[in-house]
Amino acid sequence: MNIPKTDKKRVVIIGGGFAGISLAKKLKDLDIQVVLLDKQNYHTFQPLLYQVSTSGLEPDSIAYPLRKVLKNLNDFYFRWATVTHIDPKEQCLSTSMGILSYDVLVMATGTKTNYFGNKEIEKYTMPMKNIPQALNIRSLMLQNFEAADDCTDSAARKALLNFCIIGAGPTGVELAGAFAELKNNVFPKDYRHLNMSEMQIHLYEGGGRVLPPMSEKASKKALQFLHELGVTVHLNTIVEDYDGGTLTLKNKETMPTKNCIWTAGVTGAAIQGFGKEKLVDRINRYKVNEYNQVEGYTNIFAIGDIAIMQTKEYPKGHPQVAQPAIQQGKLLAKNLRNLMQGKEMKPFRYYDKGTMATIGRNKAVVDLKRAKFGGFFAWYIWMFVHLMALVGFRNRVVVLFNWAYNYINFDKAARLIVRPYKPKH
Repeated sequence: MNIPKTDKKRVVIIGGGFAGISLAKKLKDLDIQVVLLDKQNYHTFQPLLYQVSTSGLEPDSIAYPLRKVLKNLNDFYFRWATVTHIDPKEQCLSTSMGILSYDVLVMATGTKTNYFGNKEIEKYTMPMKNIPQALNIRSLMLQNFEAADDCTDSAARKALLNFCIIGAGPTGVELAGAFAELKNNVFPKDYRHLNMSEMQIHLYEGGGRVLPPMSEKASKKALQFLHELGVTVHLNTIVEDYDGGTLTLKNKETMPTKNCIWTAGVTGAAIQGFGKEKLVDRINRYKVNEYNQVEGYTNIFAIGDIAIMQTKEYPKGHPQVAQPAIQQGKLLAKNLRNLMQGKEMKPFRYYDKGTMATIGRNKAVVDLKRAKFGGFFAWYIWMFVHLMALVGFRNRVVVLFNWAYNYINFDKAARLIVRPYKPKH
């Protein structure tokens, strides 16, 4: 790999998500060489992926070039590469672009979709973990509406207009709410010859309530909002199979649908050629100590969703959301500085700023330590927090303009089939 060899310590970061860039930005004044590796050349603001899927935003408004994010670092190199193997003894890693040595290695690879071993569901359902997948959902949705507008067979049309979302966590709930807004406000103007009552939105959850990570109050409020929007919520319902045209539940009930989106779980995006024995079973996360060091190593760290730090307060690890990743990245930068100055590292303590989810226009729920509420004010807070968390001034302006336009006009402007999706069935 064509990266200059110097006398400086080389810190290699794998992954340009929230954890990776929060760490890299804080390394600015250290006399080190920083190398960032990622399979994409941009950072994705994942909390707004569902808005790309449902035509609310264009993808470039939630993505930002990694080279631009970290342009102020003094000795920084980015490589668009996939890491395939790590050799801790030789302190080097193999990538799709060649071999690279390191002094300090930080894994911030995040998560990938977890299908729990169901190969048929993995083959035919639509995941939503990155921008290409979000665009696939948008294209499929619009393609099926175009087909439904010209369909004379009522059964076939019903399958084209049935939207099934599996998993009622924040992503599933937000996606269901966005589809409902399209049904209620946008598609009746676009498809005037279709009976919009034929568009059905079904949200399936294996547990007893929506938004399981949030409070009971937030869950009940979110369920109320979903019902108001016309979403059919199926609780305590396990999806067993999907063949591309029919969804089958564990109780053997079936649902015809050409739109099936899987948001039911994630697993760590572990590097195949490293540390299988260091992974916690089922969730594929590297076990780390309070300094985010991978067990057994002093110069290999894991931060964000790929790491599991088991504490008294969080015996199952910290929530796999942006804030723990950002906070771990910032602290690790301080700890690397301390290490190079011969000082002691500081243990990680997570500061929970609260959780929130939006269900649609003027509808959101917020859980704070001292307050739990929903409605318009929660929706306003949700918008403000997400707007300010976006990377780049341009992205904030574009998203704010789009949200204002959508709110005033009851519209979503990005209804474009730019890259047609070819279903696997």
